[in-house]
Amino acid sequence: MEDCKLPLILASASPRRRSLLSSIGIDFEVIVSYAKEIDAGASPTTLVEENAWAKCEEVTSRVAYPAVVIAADTLVFCDGEVLSKPQDVDEARSMLQRLSGNTHQVITGIAVANTADGRRARGSETTDVTFRTLSNEEIETFIRVVNPIDRAGAYTVDGPGSLLVSRYDGCYYNVLGLPIVRLDKLLRKVGVFLFQRINAGKAKFL
Repeated sequence: MEDCKLPLILASASPRRRSLLSSIGIDFEVIVSYAKEIDAGASPTTLVEENAWAKCEEVTSRVAYPAVVIAADTLVFCDGEVLSKPQDVDEARSMLQRLSGNTHQVITGIAVANTADGRRARGSETTDVTFRTLSNEEIETFIRVVNPIDRAGAYTVDGPGSLLVSRYDGCYYNVLGLPIVRLDKLLRKVGVFLFQRINAGKAKFL
């Protein structure tokens, strides 16, 4: 099938999502969404999908030209409870102590919209993440080195965060905030094929 060739818009302020999408080697622009997010009152998958949908629709309403909008929302769930971005260092410490030695879920909702023909699609990806048992000293070091306030669950798994996790069951990129394969499957439903948009000169490798 042929790609619809419409420009891509990432409706996110997340530098990690921008980096992941850029690494594929495709062109896109960024328009940050101002949609209000929810973190309670529904099932985990419903929460993230509804948040992603709201972000997508908010940006779509402001785009005056044909395009395909991509939005995502990632939340951390431990025993069914949402671990949002911590309010302060004390809450971050408490979250990391709770996650230490335990398995939790990271769920990302994705919504995409083709503004040219109205096609829309949404879905979610779940990854089980098992933390190593962390000492208090290790938690304090992580807090000092990595700013945990801006991260759901008070952690990231890249850089120093790679020392936290003993096991992933599912998509690693989902834990970073953008499950690429799930995104590709949803984009195909609205006429976008990422394989056809790869620019070898822009693709990034470790």
